[in-house]
Amino acid sequence: MSILNVEHLSHGFGDRAIFEDVSFRLLKGEHIGLVGANGEGKSTFLNIVTGKLQPDEAKIEWAKNVHVGYLDQHTVLEKGMTIRDVLKSAFSYLFQLEQKMNTICDSLGNADEEEMLLLMDELGSIQDTLTLHDFYVIDAKIEEVARALGILDIGLERDVTDLSGGQRTKVLLAKLLLEKPDILLLDEPTNYLDEEHIVWLKRYLIDYENAFILISHDIPFLNDVINIVYHMENQELNRYVGDYEHFQEVYEVKKAQLESAYKRQQQEINELKDFVARNKARVSTRNMAMSRQKKLDKMDIIELAAERPKPEFHFKTGRTPSKYIFETKDLVIGYDEPLSSPLTLSMERGNKIALVGANGIGKTTLLKSILGLIPSLNGSVELGENLQIGYFEQETAQNNTTTCIEEIWKEFPSFTQYEVRSALAKCGLTTKHIESQVRVLSGGEQAKVRLCKLINRETNILLLDEPTNHLDIDAKEELKRALQEYRGSILLICHEPEFYRDVVTEVWDCTKWTTKIF
Repeated sequence: MSILNVEHLSHGFGDRAIFEDVSFRLLKGEHIGLVGANGEGKSTFLNIVTGKLQPDEAKIEWAKNVHVGYLDQHTVLEKGMTIRDVLKSAFSYLFQLEQKMNTICDSLGNADEEEMLLLMDELGSIQDTLTLHDFYVIDAKIEEVARALGILDIGLERDVTDLSGGQRTKVLLAKLLLEKPDILLLDEPTNYLDEEHIVWLKRYLIDYENAFILISHDIPFLNDVINIVYHMENQELNRYVGDYEHFQEVYEVKKAQLESAYKRQQQEINELKDFVARNKARVSTRNMAMSRQKKLDKMDIIELAAERPKPEFHFKTGRTPSKYIFETKDLVIGYDEPLSSPLTLSMERGNKIALVGANGIGKTTLLKSILGLIPSLNGSVELGENLQIGYFEQETAQNNTTTCIEEIWKEFPSFTQYEVRSALAKCGLTTKHIESQVRVLSGGEQAKVRLCKLINRETNILLLDEPTNHLDIDAKEELKRALQEYRGSILLICHEPEFYRDVVTEVWDCTKWTTKIF
């Protein structure tokens, strides 16, 4: 049974086409991975099918009475709402049904026999719906899901605007799972989640009976949970049955076959054109030349898709710093309350260290405390001499109206326009991306702009807060290679062992010093 049908979808931003006459279908029970490079339109597609964005042209049909749950990274959470309020809002339609049920009960005393039968029938239907969706055990369900995603440790009475990126993602994901929708739409759900909760989500999706569409650049995660791949590339959307590895194999074969057919056709075209040019003027061979020209005119020309620019990251290593990059003495980090026990840590020149552990325990706070961006609650941090620090932040402002060119020019005013464009192109951005405002780019493209700033400055210590979030596979692999090659020191926050284990020389488990209880 078809849950969603999309036909003749075309859409673009300005003169930048995203989709051209695209078709898509989702069947009951299908677990779909929506894959493709940064900026190909994956999040745009979900926004279109959920009605958040009006396409230029499309026929979109959902099955009747389908309840859609959408994990959107940009959902706004209102100040003053607690985590419990947000999770309870997952059941808002059930509370409305309860209100309707109470209204029906109030009107039963004044109803005649015929009306009473109809009202009792509706009452029974509402009660069945409430029971089916766990209405009478809402608090227990909230605690169950909150515990599984590590939200109980944050505190259900916490104001949602005080949450970190990872905590916010967990709350939105918990709300979505509590809604028990008929179809899940998940846009990079593993971003900001720690390893333990990625494992829990993986198990949940493997056992999920309903359909879902998942956008993710986490290949091991994708491979375990999906059975269909839709690949977005060059304004097209193509369907493949199987997991991501199988898709890659079939895609490479298909690409090789197309390239081979293109070469054969180009050779044939050149031979036909050559024959026509040599023989059209001679009376004896004119008819043969005309025949070949007709064949040329009727030929279905094979076109190869333009190759997307692959990113190239080369970090510039600055001067040699002192032996110690930083030393802390009895450092206590936090905001209103301590997030750590007193820390006495040191990092020597040449160390490459990964900070790991659950969200909300203070990894980002530690980086910012070392940099002096936020004051520590106690103790001291002493930075080494001759440091040239490169800092990659986890999130940036969403209302940035500057273009990519202006963004780089602000950092490097001495660059010519050619140098700015070249620097952005090396990070895998096309001309149309480069001329766009930063805020209209995808999360992965925005990350590439921030990396562009980092790689064009001399550094001897990199502090990287979740640099792989949103990056596509090519960019992630290139970043890994560049960090392995980098001769300076690295302090890296990352939840992907597949990424950091080949980059770092040490792993610091932050759960050993956090004040949070897990």
